[in-house]
Amino acid sequence: MNLENEYQNIVKSYPNEYQSILINNSSRILWQVNKVLQSIPKGGRLIDIGAGIIPFMLICQKLGYQTTIIDDYQDAGHTGNALDRVLKLNEDAGVSITNADVFQIDSNQFEIGKYDLVFSSDSMEHWHNSPKNLFHSLWNGMNDGALFWLGVPNCVNLRKRVTALFGRNKWTRMEDWYEPEVFRGHVREPDTEDLVYIAQDLGAQRYQIVGRNWIGYRHPSKVIRWLIRPTDRILQRFPGLCSDIYLFASK
Repeated sequence: MNLENEYQNIVKSYPNEYQSILINNSSRILWQVNKVLQSIPKGGRLIDIGAGIIPFMLICQKLGYQTTIIDDYQDAGHTGNALDRVLKLNEDAGVSITNADVFQIDSNQFEIGKYDLVFSSDSMEHWHNSPKNLFHSLWNGMNDGALFWLGVPNCVNLRKRVTALFGRNKWTRMEDWYEPEVFRGHVREPDTEDLVYIAQDLGAQRYQIVGRNWIGYRHPSKVIRWLIRPTDRILQRFPGLCSDIYLFASK
């Protein structure tokens, strides 16, 4: 399977209102898929917590993995016929979908899952609940040698450090927090030390923190998109300065 061609076919099959999201995130999603191919044998069991409408698990399912998604789909835009179409595309491909708040699910079910990958990206920073018990249940449900992969925005990336000097480093616009009855934005953005804390709390003996800068690849300015490639390669040497940070922990 040609991954880029398959991804383009998936983009075309998605509702029009979601296609720009997939296009803007193509580099990140294809990087994730390639990481799975490099790390986990075909047929492995993968679970994505807070997947949203991103087709990461959909592609992995088409590649021969057994995939599961858990998401409550309560974020803005995750409603109506468009969402139904996305969920059906996943279900028709064989992706198992649990439409629920992960904190309302009996955690015992994770401990019998025997997963080869536990994945969550751009989700934990939105959670109001502590993920400690959830992460331990998922960790206990992993096979030996399985991968725990957590991706989050970095609260102290280089851009935020610079803009903070000018009083412009806010996590969320006032109207996004104040106006909705229920706030779904960023509750707490972690840094690299926080990811190390999680790895050590899980008892992981082997882990690493990786940095990427995906936000630059989807910047509206062509100049920024052109500059991000060499800049990203340099910043990857210093994950604490990157916009996106990842914990990779092996059981």
